[in-house]
Amino acid sequence: MATSDLIFISVAARMLSMHPQTLRKYERLGLVQPARTIGSMRLYSDAEIERLRLIKVLVEDAGVNLAGVQRLLAVAEGLQRLEPLVDDPALGRPEGRRRLAREVQRLKDVVGL
Repeated sequence: MATSDLIFISVAARMLSMHPQTLRKYERLGLVQPARTIGSMRLYSDAEIERLRLIKVLVEDAGVNLAGVQRLLAVAEGLQRLEPLVDDPALGRPEGRRRLAREVQRLKDVVGL
């Protein structure tokens, strides 16, 4: 699939061997956010398809419930936000440390610390 490809829910469901209703449920829970056509039809990007594959593995193979999936995805997103801060020259300055502290606190909130 090319980077600019967007696919409809029926095609995405077939690709992932999932029911379209499952994809709708994941959207309602905020696990994925497909784009919409003018007529409100769901369009899934490459990134959304990969995210759905990850969710499927977590649920089916690892036995994680959907609340756990939400937390794991939130932690992963937090780590992605932290990664560029590690090499940021601003880290040596107060504003850089404050930004890092905010991201760490967001992660702690996600995991309940």
